[in-house]
Formats: sequence, C-alpha cells, structure tokens
Amino acid sequence: MTAPKALLIKNGKIVNEGTILEGDIYIENDIIMEVAPLISAKSAHVKVIDAEGNYILPGVIDDQVHFREPGLTHKANIESESRAAIAGGITSFIEMPNTNPQTTTIEKLEEKFAIAASTSYANYSFMLGGTNDNLEEIRKVDPKSVAGLKLFLGSSTGNMLVDDPEVLEKIFSSTNMVISVHCEDEGTINRNLETYKAQYGDAIPMAYHPIIRSEEACYLSSSKAIELAKKTGARLHVFHLSTAKETALFSNKIPLKDKKITAEVCVHHLWFSDEDYDKKGSLIKWNPAVKTAKDREGLWKALLDDRIDVIATDHAPHTWDEKNNVYTKAPSGGPLVQHALVALLEAHHQGRITIPKLVEKMCHNPAILFQVAKRGFIKEGYYADLVIVDLNNPWTVKKENILYKCGWSPFEGSTFKSRVTHTILNGHVAYEQNKFSPEKAAKRLTFNR
Repeated sequence: MTAPKALLIKNGKIVNEGTILEGDIYIENDIIMEVAPLISAKSAHVKVIDAEGNYILPGVIDDQVHFREPGLTHKANIESESRAAIAGGITSFIEMPNTNPQTTTIEKLEEKFAIAASTSYANYSFMLGGTNDNLEEIRKVDPKSVAGLKLFLGSSTGNMLVDDPEVLEKIFSSTNMVISVHCEDEGTINRNLETYKAQYGDAIPMAYHPIIRSEEACYLSSSKAIELAKKTGARLHVFHLSTAKETALFSNKIPLKDKKITAEVCVHHLWFSDEDYDKKGSLIKWNPAVKTAKDREGLWKALLDDRIDVIATDHAPHTWDEKNNVYTKAPSGGPLVQHALVALLEAHHQGRITIPKLVEKMCHNPAILFQVAKRGFIKEGYYADLVIVDLNNPWTVKKENILYKCGWSPFEGSTFKSRVTHTILNGHVAYEQNKFSPEKAAKRLTFNR
C-alpha cells in the first residue's frame, strides 16, 4: 500500500462554529483527520505549512455564480473563473443555468458537469433552470447530485422568465429541493424603463438603474414568491436581496436547518450604494440594482441578526466593451469571486462583522442550506477545503493582478488589508503565495438529501 498523502498546517487561528482555536490541522489525502492545539508530524513525508498565526477558515461556498460556459465563453469560462475563485478563497461554487444553451434539461446539466470535471479548479455543482414548460425535467433531477433549482421571476438575463402562475405553483409543489429565485417584477420594471426612455432615449443616466429596477419591483416579486412557498410548503431561497424593505419578509426565530424560507445577500449590495454610480457607472450595474445607503444598512442589519442567511457573489462577468455601452445596451452583472472574501474581511476591519460570523455566512450556512456533504466546516472527517488569510498584508487591485477572463473588476483601485495566502482543496495545496498548482483536485459536490 502507498502511504497517504499528508499535510500538516501549524500555528493557525482556526475559525469554526463560532470559535477561534489556536492550533494545527492534520490532513490525509482529502480528509481532515485531526484538529488540535498541537499536532506532531506523523512521518518525514508530511508536508508542513506554517500558518504563522494567520486565520484558517473553511473554504468559502459560493451559492450563486455565472461562469458563462457553454456559449458565452468570450466573457468567461469554468476554468478561468474557478481559478480566480480559488485565489479568492472560494473552494466550491454553484453555477446558474442561464448559459447558451440554457441548462433546462438533464442532458444539458450533465454536459456542464462534464466540462467542470475536466477544467474546474474548484469544487462544483450546477442548478437546473425552471421554465414555463420543463416540469418533467425538474421531476427527473437527482437531489443527491444536483445543487437545486433556479427560477427567474424577473427576466434578468435571457428568456428564462417563469411568468405562468399555474406553472409556478406546479413547480413549487413538485420538488423537495431548494428552489432559488431571482425576484424582480417585470411589469413594474418595464413601466419604469419606458418612463425614462421617453425622457433620455437609450442614454439613461446609470444612477436611474435602482429607480427603474426599484424597491417596489423587488418587494412585489419576493413577497409573492414567499406567499406561494408558504401555500405549497416549498423550500424557497431568495437570491440577492437588495432592499431593506424585503428583509422584513424573513425570520430569525428558528435555526437555519429548520427554515423553509431563506435569503441571501451579495457582496456588491453590502459594499456599494447609489452614491457610487457617478464614479463607477455601468461597472456596478447589477440586477437587482445596487440601491441606497439606507438599503445597504438594512441589509447589514438583517445579515447580522440572521434574517439573511448567506453571503454570495452573483459573479457575472461581461467584457469591458460590453459594459461600456449606453444604459439600455450595457448588460448587468460583474466579476467578484476573486475579491469577495477580502472585501468582507475589510468590513471586519471596519468593525462591521466578526470573523466567525463571516465564516458562518460564507462557509457554514451555504453548506447547511444546500445540505452539502462534508464541506463548509473544519471538522474531523470532513473534506479538507481550507483558506489561510493574512489580515495584515495590504494589496491593491490592479489590472495586472485581476484573474477574471474579462480583465476588469469594480474593485480596481481598492486597497484591501487582507490577503489569501493559501487555498487547500480536498487536501491539495491548490494556491500558495500567488501561485497555482498545475494539478487540479476539484470534485463534484454531493448533497445529504
């Protein structure tokens, strides 16, 4: 028998389940074998990493990304964006179905899994997209091997809008999997858009984006989705909340594992506000829109009091040329996976959030919510997905260190105090001091359902 591949991480501040333990982690092959204050190397063949008092976090699980493959690979692909994710401490991602062709059949879903199996740097899963006419495909999904179901209740991208109330109720009644929804009311948005087009034509100032894709449009759609989930008993997860008003729709009265209705907030809605449109323009044009500073404060409040359960990125790159268009032609979305964790650690430096709370929202809770098998925690018997971060190693986001295929970031010019020094994926050192391992160690996520 060959000896197991072994790794020992020493002298770290290990963050897990609300505690910080100063100690060591011993890994064999892809599994955490021991977590303790002091562990000695079992043999001379153990690779040792000295974490030097830096923080060791579970690998981040990003429950919402758009990696653009297949069909939109001029913007991004699974390989390029998962590589950027690893550099940002994200070890697992769940990718969305609005590619080309759209992922609305089991066949197309498995084609994406096959691409990821050969190219992804990070652990991966995908969502099946719901439409007005694919209920039979939804019923075929194996819940143990697929992350969940995604519905667009506002046609953010492409033609995946599910707008037939009868179909929607059937979908909600037909699956026990998590149904993740994009909530914006299409009628409200279209009326607002026509008002501003009549005034400005296509060159609507970007600052009107949160007025066109308004608080009303978000609240109307999310409240209807929640009402339907309560009626049918469906397991509903509302993606990317952007308004303070919507946070009142969610509860913090029961543990996450028992919640039937949950919510997510994205990094950009916690970082930017409508005051940034003058400087950033289309680079912060997302759907739902970045809204007011008051909304941002409301989102932070709901995140910290547990009405909002998860922080994600909604990483959705477009080329620089595509973004640099007039309002009606500039697509919504931006790249975020490389910078999400360090941006949130900046919020920690500002006193907004503790590191254990950050780990809860970015690592533990996505694992609990989607029932991801053996990930999201630093526990013996779990997969060794880990991130080492140095909280006092400043760096500035510049063109030359941006890893996204699109080559730009809304954070360009920002200086972050924290830095990801190592990312360990399934016990394999995938990223170390700005260098990537040539070997890929990614696995398909599985689910305890």
